[in-house]
Amino acid sequence: MLSLRPIRRFCHSASSIATGIASSSNQIQALIPLEDPALVKLKSERHPEKLFNLFKANATNRLVIENRFAFEDTVTRLAGAHRFDFIEDLLEQQKTLPQGRREGFIVRIIMLYGKAGMTKHALDTFYNMDSYGCTRTVKSFNAALKVLTFKPDLTTIREFLHYVPSKYNIDIDAVSFNIAIQSFCDVGFLDGAYLAMREMEKSGLKPDVVTYTTLISAFYKHERYVIGNGLWNLMVLKGCRPNLTTFNVRIQFLVNRRRAWDANDLLLLMPKLQMEPDSITYNMVIKGFFLAGFPEMAERVYTAMHGKGYKPNVKIYQTMIHYLCKAGNFDLAYTMCKDCMRKRWYTNLETVGMLLRGLVKKGQLDQAKLIMALLEKRVPPFRPEQLLPLKSIL
Repeated sequence: MLSLRPIRRFCHSASSIATGIASSSNQIQALIPLEDPALVKLKSERHPEKLFNLFKANATNRLVIENRFAFEDTVTRLAGAHRFDFIEDLLEQQKTLPQGRREGFIVRIIMLYGKAGMTKHALDTFYNMDSYGCTRTVKSFNAALKVLTFKPDLTTIREFLHYVPSKYNIDIDAVSFNIAIQSFCDVGFLDGAYLAMREMEKSGLKPDVVTYTTLISAFYKHERYVIGNGLWNLMVLKGCRPNLTTFNVRIQFLVNRRRAWDANDLLLLMPKLQMEPDSITYNMVIKGFFLAGFPEMAERVYTAMHGKGYKPNVKIYQTMIHYLCKAGNFDLAYTMCKDCMRKRWYTNLETVGMLLRGLVKKGQLDQAKLIMALLEKRVPPFRPEQLLPLKSIL
């Protein structure tokens, strides 16, 4: 188990007032950034060829080029239209402009090619950075490595890691190893991922919380619990402080193993380490107690969450309503379902069906009808065929 120690008078002249208003108005306008017309047009243009021409016409417009959203959104929409020729034309043009000499900008080009599924173009961009007059560092190396993980091929990733750093005199960092470890985990090559962490240590780099969390999550996911637990203990032994994601990974594992009390212990430990649980943490612990057969404890955790100022989201409502119905507590499930839908949050219809059947069985037809009425007020509305089986319960 984890063990850690632990922002006069006013002038009444009409002309003075008018002057003051005009001056204030000018100051306010000066503070409001004016949106470039090209950005507005890019956001609204849906025709791929017109979008391409519009972006290309603004290739030197800094308000467009330096706007990350506009850049990425344009490439994403062109990729969705399968106009990879347009993407290549736009991005290759950008490399020849002054911004092409900045590594940060070339990193963006590499990632855009990668997200568009144009892996070869992304790698060529990395390999040819010298020709753009751009310095190559571990940042651009990591971007290219990240692109390789979008469609992971272990042989390609291993070769890239083995040959490229020495060829370009790049010292890889912890981020490089973490990208590789994540890709190995994604394809289920867990032993290789663990060995990569050991190689990381041999290189003089210290595995960080991302390294451990990635590995712990993967080993738990593949039901290799002994190694997952060992990595948790090793992380603590090495003085690497778990973060919220690490705790949530561990709590999810405990819940899956029906170890609800151990999951709750971790939840209680977190504030002592100056770490606040989030809605995911509470939802898992609540679900854990229901699954382990302790509905009263689940309700206590829900009440404690409220007492600490947390407000339940739709997922917590869904968990509570679903398992309260399974436990036969239809009164509390009804109250929560009513509150949930009045917030315009709707749990899945299978859970609502359980609740309606429970209320009807208890003779609480009015409450069942109210739930049905709230369902019918949903915007956008449920389809008639979705509601028909529920109406038949009443």
